[in-house]
Amino acid sequence: MNYDGNSAEKALAPYLPTSARGGRAYADLHEHVAALAQAGLLFVVDRRVNKDTEIHPLVRWQYRGGIPEEQRKAFLFTRPTDAASRSYNGAVLVAGLAGNNAIYRIGFGCSLDDIGGAWRAAIAEPIAPRSVTNPACQEVVMTGDALDHEGRGLDALPVPISTPGWDNAPYLSAGHYITKDPDTGVQNVGTYRGQIKGRRLLGMNASVDFLQGIYQHWLKYKKLGKPMPACVIVGCPPIVSYAGGYKVPDDLDEVAVAGGLAGGPINVTRAKTVDIMVPAESEYVIEGFISTEALEPEGPFGESHGHVNLQEYNAFMDVTAITHRKHPILTSIISQVAPSESSTIRRSAMEPELLAHLKSIGVQGIRTVYMHEPLTSVLAVFVLQFARGASQTEVWRGLNAAAARYRYAGRWIIAVDDDIDPKSCDSVFWAMAYRSQPQYDLTLVDRKEAAHGPRNPRNDGELSAVLINATLKTSFPPVALPKEEFMQRARVLWDELGLPALTPQAPWHGYDLGAWTAELERQAQMATRGEYFALGSELTRQRRAGVSMNTPIDTGSPEREEP
Repeated sequence: MNYDGNSAEKALAPYLPTSARGGRAYADLHEHVAALAQAGLLFVVDRRVNKDTEIHPLVRWQYRGGIPEEQRKAFLFTRPTDAASRSYNGAVLVAGLAGNNAIYRIGFGCSLDDIGGAWRAAIAEPIAPRSVTNPACQEVVMTGDALDHEGRGLDALPVPISTPGWDNAPYLSAGHYITKDPDTGVQNVGTYRGQIKGRRLLGMNASVDFLQGIYQHWLKYKKLGKPMPACVIVGCPPIVSYAGGYKVPDDLDEVAVAGGLAGGPINVTRAKTVDIMVPAESEYVIEGFISTEALEPEGPFGESHGHVNLQEYNAFMDVTAITHRKHPILTSIISQVAPSESSTIRRSAMEPELLAHLKSIGVQGIRTVYMHEPLTSVLAVFVLQFARGASQTEVWRGLNAAAARYRYAGRWIIAVDDDIDPKSCDSVFWAMAYRSQPQYDLTLVDRKEAAHGPRNPRNDGELSAVLINATLKTSFPPVALPKEEFMQRARVLWDELGLPALTPQAPWHGYDLGAWTAELERQAQMATRGEYFALGSELTRQRRAGVSMNTPIDTGSPEREEP
């Protein structure tokens, strides 16, 4: 754990767990913070920091300052203030859900390699929540006229401004909206932004392009001529946050899916003023009704696609109650330009899920899936890595299946061999440049739903997917770098000379791609032994007339490598 200031350890104490878990199969947010501290992944800032101008820019530097992902941390601000120098009760946690994969893994509770299977199992067998009384989330309750007093309504929440200079207010960036289908009674949990507009007024954007569950519920209440009851959770057990940000089937309750992920039921309790069940270990619960009669301006707000979402007409919520823990922790997600916390959450869930899906439908030879994150925010560019020699039929099956998996994601989908590093754009472009012929290896899948991003006026933003097969279709000559043994020897010499530390970038040595023959290997070995004059004599005896320049020479059958 890292601290800012001598009193930070003392300042952290109120936010650490004070009692046993009590049979829960999952960690609440306080237990998660303690786990991050124990793992050395928490930085406690115990000084006055302005939530309106300083908190997000400070944490943003660990994404835009060249800091490797494994060195990123969660930040806990124990003394948040605002532009008017007002102080707040409670702390602000930023990058605490997915500052990097290690933080996400701790919150999720299993190995990253197991996450894809965990999601599929939880969706197949969700576990219904368990109702409890005397919940932690209702230790402090504010209702009615009390919300109109200074520091008792939404102005009591230390919500940071995410993109100072562009956003027109503090916005909830990790607010989980809970609504109920008026026909079936099934609840939905979704993560949407929420503009702080007044002590009892919260703006919201339902992302109608994705046909989110909350929007479907809103349309039903509008048809009934009634406002929609809702609760907004700000801070909760991480496993609930992850489920709330994941796209599950519309007929499933995300809290039940979270129970499936945790391996046991999530504790819930009834809200004070609306008929909604909320996670009992929530930090803050905002209760109220979302109008179905009118919309009002909302935005601008810096969004996860890396651009500012300009002002739109969107919904608003009239707040009827705010409840919270005695020492609440408000979670705020670093989003906007990727890499960010929101893109890490998305990638950590979607990559293993897509790989598990491709394997489940029998795509042969698939090795791994990489969703490009920097600037493109995971949803646009996919790279599928196949074992060398995989059937071309299977490669195309994988490309088409990946394009069909998400109606809103996957604009550019590229298949490569397993010697290509899917995380390296240079390597992927190399494969595209020399292992694909666009007239044969590129196809357009028309059409896909308008995606998350600035709205293109053409066709109302409708998209398509481009599939590129950049795998080897035949034997290729070796990669033109010294063989590994020579590069390794040279690295020893490099270190002996005291030169700067090396970070090898693939490919850092040459290797065969199927066209290398025993005769060519013999000639190369003669060269490394200094026998190039002898070889020159051999080649002189092979002189011919009547051949054209660049006529290939048959040196025998290639040496075969195992794929």
